[in-house]
Amino acid sequence: MSETLVHSSAIVEQGAELGIGVHVGPFSIIKSGAILHDGVQVHGQVHIGAGVTLGNECEVFPQCVLGLAPQDTKYRGEKTRLVIGRRNTIREHVTMHIGTVTGDGVTRIGDEGYFMVGSHIAHDCVVGSHVVFANAVAIGGFVEVGDAANLGGMVGVHQFTRIGHNAFIGALSYVSRDVIPYGMVVENPARLNGLNVIGMQRAGVSRANIHCARAAYKVLFEEGAGLFEERLNIVEASYQDSAQVMDMVTFIKTGSKRALCLPDAGGS
Repeated sequence: MSETLVHSSAIVEQGAELGIGVHVGPFSIIKSGAILHDGVQVHGQVHIGAGVTLGNECEVFPQCVLGLAPQDTKYRGEKTRLVIGRRNTIREHVTMHIGTVTGDGVTRIGDEGYFMVGSHIAHDCVVGSHVVFANAVAIGGFVEVGDAANLGGMVGVHQFTRIGHNAFIGALSYVSRDVIPYGMVVENPARLNGLNVIGMQRAGVSRANIHCARAAYKVLFEEGAGLFEERLNIVEASYQDSAQVMDMVTFIKTGSKRALCLPDAGGS
C-alpha cells in the first residue's frame, strides 16, 4: 500500500486520523475528529466534517461535502456522526449529513455503494451495501434503504420511508410510502409496478424462487380478493420455503410510519 499523501494546499486539522495510503487532494479540508481508514482517496475541494468515518478504499470526488450539520431546525450542534463503510464511490457534489439526537445520532452508509453526482443523504438515514444512487437522488431524514437497492436519477424519498433490499426506483419518482424488497417502482407519485426481476437474477436468485415471488406478488397486489391482511396470511402460509417471499412478508409486517406503496398511483 502506498504512503499517505496530503497535498500542500489541503488542510488536515490536528486530531484528524488518516490511515495508511490515504491521499488528500488540493484544497480539501479534513476536520479534527474525522477518521479516514486505509486507502481512502479524497480528490480536490472536498470538505469532510469532524464526525465522519470513511471506511477502507472509499473514493471521494471533488466538491463533495460529508458530515456537516443536518438540515434539521431542532439541531443545536450536538456531536453526532456519519459512518461510511468500505469501498464506496462518492461522486462530485454529493452531500451526506451527520445524524441527530432525535435518532440514534448516526447516519450510516454500508459498503461498496455508488453515489452519483449531486445525490443527497439526509440525517439519521440507514443505507445498505451495494446500493446505486443515480444523479440528484435525494432521500430525507430517517429513510432506510436496503442492500442492492437502485434509485434512478432525480428520485426523491420522503422522510421515514423504507425502501427494501434489491428494490428498483425508476427515475423522477417521488416515493412517500414503503417499497417492498425486490419491488419495482415508477412514476410520480410513485406506484408499485411489479418486481425487479433483473435485479433478482443478478443477485443469483433461482428461476424457481423468482416464480414463487411473482406468484406471491400476484396474490398480494393483483388479485384483489379479500382484505390485504388475509392475502398476506395466505402468502405467508403458502411460501414459507421461499426466502424472497418471506423477505417481503417480514418487511410488510414490520411496523413503519409510512403506508405501503401499492400498484395504483393513488396509493402512493
